[in-house]
Amino acid sequence: MSASNSIPAEKLFRLIGTSTAPTIIDVRTDEDFAATPRLIPGAIRRPWADAASWAAEFRGFDVVVTCREGHALSQGAAAWLREAGADAEALGGGIKSWLDAGYPTIAQSVLGPRDAKGRTVWVTRARPKVDRIACPWLIRRFVDPQAVFLFVAPGEVAGVAERFGATPFDIEGDGVTWSHDGERCTFDVMLEAFGLSGLAPLAHLAVIVRGADTGRPDIIPEAAGLVALSLGLSRMFADDLAQLNAGMLIYDALYRWCRDATGETHDWLSHQPKAARSKLTSV
Repeated sequence: MSASNSIPAEKLFRLIGTSTAPTIIDVRTDEDFAATPRLIPGAIRRPWADAASWAAEFRGFDVVVTCREGHALSQGAAAWLREAGADAEALGGGIKSWLDAGYPTIAQSVLGPRDAKGRTVWVTRARPKVDRIACPWLIRRFVDPQAVFLFVAPGEVAGVAERFGATPFDIEGDGVTWSHDGERCTFDVMLEAFGLSGLAPLAHLAVIVRGADTGRPDIIPEAAGLVALSLGLSRMFADDLAQLNAGMLIYDALYRWCRDATGETHDWLSHQPKAARSKLTSV
């Protein structure tokens, strides 16, 4: 934690989408949120005035709190969180600094209804392979880290969605927003609707997912590997939620490769100590 108990937007942006990203809490007033009804990717909303009541929910968590400009509301809420046992910082400059830097935000209007605990609830077909693991990964890492996913028999998706207030995805049907669109898979559709397609690592990952999910592994070499991993996971786990939890690690790794390591190669010589490399290349 920095001495000023704040974190710059640039540093937070680097953390978003990773498995170690902090919990982001937006405590803007209703008026401020109505003026800019968008959230930092993965952020959840909590009322600043009740911080003393909800702070204990985040005991032991790493938390970043944002308000409009990073002043009293986020600083005060972060202080309450620290008092409750969280490692909490305020976003320096608030969401204004985030927007000024041109970082992405999620429009509140594209998200489905939330349950009594403030979570988005999604429903899809059981026995996932590619899209039905990739999309939950995208949602949990960039949209709603608390999102709930229900896997049911294909013929029951619409009924469960209606009766349990869930948003259906990766299934055909009247009124289903989150599904394939021509050659684009559901992951592509979500990426665009969430306003995240401008992030180069996610755009690269989307091509891999599309190739694997639509039977076109020729469009990018990594798609064939993702097919193999996905089919292997589906045979390792009889429980869909256990498979999702395991699949999260695969997509975490793919995202980090897309973001940080596409230019890196792996060979025997590059990983040898300098003296050993000299000896090997001289023979």
